[in-house]
Amino acid sequence: MTDVSAKTVPPHAVTVMPSVLVGLIASLAMLGMYFGALSLTSGWSFTVSEFSRFWPYIAALATGFGIQIGLYVHLRHLLAHHHGGRMLAASGTTSTAAMLSCCTHYLANVLPIIGAAGLVTLVAQYQVQLFWIGLAFNVAGITYIGSKVVSAGRHT
Repeated sequence: MTDVSAKTVPPHAVTVMPSVLVGLIASLAMLGMYFGALSLTSGWSFTVSEFSRFWPYIAALATGFGIQIGLYVHLRHLLAHHHGGRMLAASGTTSTAAMLSCCTHYLANVLPIIGAAGLVTLVAQYQVQLFWIGLAFNVAGITYIGSKVVSAGRHT
């Protein structure tokens, strides 16, 4: 008896699905961190208000982060199974920078206590611009890791 499902699912889909799942979990974790950190510092009603105001940026940043994580997991899988275990160490710098530029303005609730009122004012004033910087870092990270995935795929 033959396994029908093995014939209908392309082998590429089997290796991609775990990466997609990890990317989705990473996106949800990023949103969880956003809601958790902001709720702890400013309360739930402020969190909901800020999210409704900036949801396109926040959702795009979380999605970009998830895509980067998913691509990285897929790249690791490709390199581990097709290149004798050689691994490429990809930096999490772009994701970290995107996360920081996304959430830095929320430090406004804490930083005045330690004497950084000038920085807080600057960050709060350029909040949308920082979102765009975070999105640019996401695009750069996706482009970089995506190019590595394409390159590794060619060598398999």
